Amino acid sequence: MASLLAWHCNLVPIVNWILCSLDQKVWAGYERSKKSTVFKTITNGLMTGSRKRPSEGNYEKEKEVCIQLFDQWSEADQVEFVEHLISRMCHYQHGHINSYLKPMLQRDFITALPAQGLDHIAENILSFLDARSLCSAELVCKEWQRVISEGMLWKKLIERMVRTDPLWKGLSERHQWEKYLFKNRTTEVPPNSYYRSLYPKIIQDIETIEANWRCGRHNLQRIQCRSENSKGVYCLQYDDDKIISGLRDNSIKIWDKQSLECLKILTGHTGSVLCLQYDERVIVTGSSDSTVRVWDVNTGEVLNTLIHHNEAVLHLRFCNGLMVTCSKDRSIAVWDMASPTDISLRRVLVGHRAAVNVVDFDDKYIVSASGDRTIKVWSTSTCEFVRTLNGHKRGIACLQYRDRLVVSGSSDNTIRLWDIECGACLRVLEGHEELVRCIRFDNKRIVSGAYDGKIKVWDLQAALDPRAPASTLCLRTLVEHSGRVFRLQFDEFQIISSSHDDTILIWDFLNVSTNGQTEGRSPSRTYTYISR
Repeated sequence: MASLLAWHCNLVPIVNWILCSLDQKVWAGYERSKKSTVFKTITNGLMTGSRKRPSEGNYEKEKEVCIQLFDQWSEADQVEFVEHLISRMCHYQHGHINSYLKPMLQRDFITALPAQGLDHIAENILSFLDARSLCSAELVCKEWQRVISEGMLWKKLIERMVRTDPLWKGLSERHQWEKYLFKNRTTEVPPNSYYRSLYPKIIQDIETIEANWRCGRHNLQRIQCRSENSKGVYCLQYDDDKIISGLRDNSIKIWDKQSLECLKILTGHTGSVLCLQYDERVIVTGSSDSTVRVWDVNTGEVLNTLIHHNEAVLHLRFCNGLMVTCSKDRSIAVWDMASPTDISLRRVLVGHRAAVNVVDFDDKYIVSASGDRTIKVWSTSTCEFVRTLNGHKRGIACLQYRDRLVVSGSSDNTIRLWDIECGACLRVLEGHEELVRCIRFDNKRIVSGAYDGKIKVWDLQAALDPRAPASTLCLRTLVEHSGRVFRLQFDEFQIISSSHDDTILIWDFLNVSTNGQTEGRSPSRTYTYISR
């Protein structure tokens, strides 16, 4: 028995040697061929006969004979012979063979591909790595480091982040390193080392911005509108160059976002401007005079006036040739916008029992909220009623809708998060002391403004997690307005808000000076506009 085990163990080095002599391409697949007479003899004699007799010290001679015959066979016969050998081994021998094969089957394809003139494939493979993995890949060997450097893979990683993340895109524009991106190798671009050192600086900037949001650190700029008659800024929208605001004194004022100077005043409404939206061509405004006006965004010329609602137009939205307006008259109007001068009424939606304060829509749903405490959902394509979201205890003043999520604010002082598809209330946010007048959200945050004069920043992802304690949801409360907060808009870097106190505030979380500041407060720059 001992001698039999000794011979059985001798199979392992034989198989290892045979495996080593096999061409690696055989393991990718082959067609079995008919076994030769010699193959049958070796298999039956060596494998069967030898196991029945004790070893007599002839192992080395027998191994040489076996190897000589093995070298004479075709690749297919060699593989089939090895399969027969392996099938006669026990489990622990299979483990030895497996350990022997593993390093033989491994390939450094990143090094091998450039040797075959396929550098671009190696670069493409490594271009899918994240920053941590790319750092590790640089340390593998000099060839990997060369592929990463010559392939400008740190540049490609930054470009990928700029394309997919609005925070990265915003930083690239504000810090002006976007000019070094999205250029081919034929143009003058910095070396890979520039992008390698730029990446951690970007990460540091992002961490600083996130910390500023959490801690309430900001630089504050203030526009004093100084309305002559009635004070208050009811609505606004901004971009990188300008802020357009609708005022209680019936005017629309356009401000330079850098200098904070008033560039233009549009007049024509005979009532307060309660809502507005603009794009690259037009400004559309709604007023307490019951009309909707369309203005040329560049010249300020009135292009169209829509007279339909019987009472104040409280809110409006337009996108892709469709506009939705809502009114104190309890109705919602759906309009087709072929051009600024060709706007026709498609449908009037009726169902609310009080003033409709706000609307929002996408390709699937129109969502409206009313003083009757309900949110109603309508089909965008057919304008048919879909469902009602019930839960608020008092009238609803504001909402935003995106994807499946609706976020609403009410005069019951709460904010509610809803799943529009099933109508379920996902979370109730409490903290404001008076009516929640305006609300916006992105992928990270909800920002709300209320009649208590406060702006609150909430953690959206935590609010969507039912396990998150209510005490952790409000990240920061910002207090600078001395009156009711009427409207706000925000992005990754700033909040811009307007108030009954006749001011527009710019809360900048990017350009924060830390010298002598107390947390959550910062020196403000004020520009006062005095109408003539």
